[in-house]
Amino acid sequence: MEISRELHAIGRPLLDAQLTHPTVRGIAAGDLPDPVFRSWLEQDYLFLLDYVRVFSRLAWQAPDGHLGDLVDLAHATWHDELDLHRSLSAEFGADLAGAVKGPACAAYTAFLLRSAADYAEGLAALYPCMWGYSTLGRILAENPPAEPRYRAWVETYADPGFAALAERIAVMIDEARPDPARARALFTEGMRHELAFWDVPPVL
Repeated sequence: MEISRELHAIGRPLLDAQLTHPTVRGIAAGDLPDPVFRSWLEQDYLFLLDYVRVFSRLAWQAPDGHLGDLVDLAHATWHDELDLHRSLSAEFGADLAGAVKGPACAAYTAFLLRSAADYAEGLAALYPCMWGYSTLGRILAENPPAEPRYRAWVETYADPGFAALAERIAVMIDEARPDPARARALFTEGMRHELAFWDVPPVL
């Protein structure tokens, strides 16, 4: 079995835990209180800024054949995901410029930036975000929320183009041949960070 497929099997229970998390359930139903999503949006904006840095650090180490892939992933994160956050920020009253990392965001980004010191390990560490959001988006899109702001969020991550980006990471992991035990450990830790991220900082 390819290591990426093994990671999917390991990650599925933690993905299921995300689907039952109150924040995700509120997005799925379209009734998550605005202040809760605003807090999540601010934290995820800060997370994605560092996620671009992670892609950039890995691009510096990448073989020539995957340099473009990582540049594309950084570009898509900066222009597509962050543009979504910027567009939603006004609708939810989010203060992206003044936001400060909460404990979950700080712990997750530190883990990713540290892991990106090694190409293969960095790919395994960041894969939970790409695979997890693509899978969540696909599942939530089966019964999308009627509320237009949350529907737009779901559609972004359910988009086949986003799934294709996640699959490119899977291919890169398999080709990089990380130590299987280390890849499993990093992927599992990343999935735990993903779950913890839904516990947004208290709304002031």
